[in-house]
Amino acid sequence: MRLPNRFRTALPLAACLLLPLAHAQTAPAAATSAAAAPTADLPAAAGSAGTAAGTRVDQVDLNDIRNFSRVYEIVRQAYVEKVDNKTLMKAAITGMLSGLDPHSEYLDKAGLAQLSEDTTGQYSGLGIEVIQVDGGLRIVSPIDDTPAARAGIRAGDRIVKINGTLIDPQNVSRMYTQLRGKPGSKITLTVAHANSGKLIDLHLVRENISISSVKVRELEPGYAYLRISQFQEDTASDLERKLDALISKHGPQSGAILDLRNNPGGLLTSAVSVSDDFLSSGTIVTTRGRLRDANMSFSAHPGDLLNGAPMVVLVNNGTASAAEIVSGALKDNHRALLMGQRTFGKGVVQTVLPLDADHAVKITTARYYTPNGTSIQAEGIKPDIALADLAVNKVDSTPALINSEADLPNHLANENAKAGTDINDDGSAADARLATRDYALAQALNVLKGMVLDHPAATRQ
Repeated sequence: MRLPNRFRTALPLAACLLLPLAHAQTAPAAATSAAAAPTADLPAAAGSAGTAAGTRVDQVDLNDIRNFSRVYEIVRQAYVEKVDNKTLMKAAITGMLSGLDPHSEYLDKAGLAQLSEDTTGQYSGLGIEVIQVDGGLRIVSPIDDTPAARAGIRAGDRIVKINGTLIDPQNVSRMYTQLRGKPGSKITLTVAHANSGKLIDLHLVRENISISSVKVRELEPGYAYLRISQFQEDTASDLERKLDALISKHGPQSGAILDLRNNPGGLLTSAVSVSDDFLSSGTIVTTRGRLRDANMSFSAHPGDLLNGAPMVVLVNNGTASAAEIVSGALKDNHRALLMGQRTFGKGVVQTVLPLDADHAVKITTARYYTPNGTSIQAEGIKPDIALADLAVNKVDSTPALINSEADLPNHLANENAKAGTDINDDGSAADARLATRDYALAQALNVLKGMVLDHPAATRQ
């Protein structure tokens, strides 16, 4: 699916759902003219409307301005170390935005560069998406095939120290920047797994992260596995290309599993396009905010990459933001069954508003709603079938001497038996291998097979 130009953005954001407004679409280098034009669309316009209706305008109290000025001067004069005005002003702006919610922030040149890196999938670091919570850093999810994922970092983990320095509310922003660095440089993270008080030191090496957000393969003949690790600019086109190649090679698929576990989100436009790939009609998502352009609705277009074949979507606590849009769209439109754990619950939209060529504000401008009109903010999406985060091990047992009639001496042969057929190859061994490797995926595949049995139109031709 290709979206109209007005829904594309030059300032995308990974891990935070981005809503591109008309005046936020210009690339940073040309942001001055773009930022000056839309003053009528900003909240000041709402204030004017409120005045006309007889409501009181929320003006800044002069006492608050005086208090700010006094605090500013006290810090300049009395703080133990000299702080320059530029640093103080940046801290004031940063504090104002971070006090709103965990996702709004002030972006300088480095922040804008990082923003761009996130959605192109190319940067140097560890491959983790983190969020600031209560003055600390919590893992939203590790990204597949990165140093963080290989080290065993999991969604919900807390980073307690970086290179031996304790993270606290005063240094959390500075410590966050240390997660990235030159390829080959070393870093030590002290991590506490969720629901565990034990601290673990993990020694990692930063590397160039070039992330392909889509992986496609067959689990078994006729059953596709679609893994999306995050929603980047090219995710939808990459998915379409790889799934088309799989179908060209192996034929139409009887069903598919879409794995969105530990997917931290990404671009709104990408989430809409991926949803549209599997929907032929219906609402995908709506957004509502105070600005006129924040009120949007996206609908599906005719065409389904799987031609209506049954789908299971795997989710967990690390499924966030844009990944929740896809989950909600497929669930509410009865296109797929959700399995796993309740999702993260990030149901708000951030917009990047440029201030000049090197600075911007990323601010929450809207809430989004699933096709049923449900806001998932701070609640998440409850799966249709709940699965605990379990690992299974195959039980060691002595092989049975007799498993079937065929093992009995002097048994009568089956007159229709095919030569070379192994009656013991019933699929259970392959199921056991998948279950010991990925319990949730094995369960999803078994449920999908049941859905296919009840959906004869989806059988392979």
